[in-house]
Amino acid sequence: MKLNELKHAKGARKNAKRVGRGQGSGHGRTSGRGHKGQKARAGGSIPAWFEGGQMPLTRRIPIRGFRNPTRVEYEVVNLRDLERSGLEGDVTVDVLKASGVVTRGRMPVKILATGEISRPLNLKVHAVSGKALEKIQAVGGTVELIK
Repeated sequence: MKLNELKHAKGARKNAKRVGRGQGSGHGRTSGRGHKGQKARAGGSIPAWFEGGQMPLTRRIPIRGFRNPTRVEYEVVNLRDLERSGLEGDVTVDVLKASGVVTRGRMPVKILATGEISRPLNLKVHAVSGKALEKIQAVGGTVELIK
C-alpha cells in the first residue's frame, strides 16, 4: 500500500451541504435560513452573550471589592531559601538574582520568616518581616533596607 492509495473509511466523510443551488436540491431559495430576520441576513450572527437587549449579566452584577492602585508586590524570599542557597557575608538583590534565589526581574525583594537560618548574613533588601528580622539578628546578622 502507498500513501496515495489511502482512503477514508466508508461513511467517515460526508459531503458538504450545497446551499443556494436551486429548488431541486432541497436547499435552494432561502438556503435553509428561513424567511427574513437578523439570522437570515449576511453577517447576521448574534454573540453568545447577547441577551436580546436586556441588560447583560456582566452589567447587572454589582462591582465588589477594591483594587488598590498603589499596591506594591514583592518577590518573596524565605529564610529557608537563604539557608539552602549557601550564601555568606554581604547579600544584595544582585547576589540573590545571580544565585537563582530571586527569579523575577524588577520586583522589589522581601524577606519572610518561613524556615530557620543558622549563619549570620548582612542583607540589603527592599523589605523584611518583623519575625524574619528577629531570626536574622538572633544569629548575628543585619538587615539594611534599600529604596
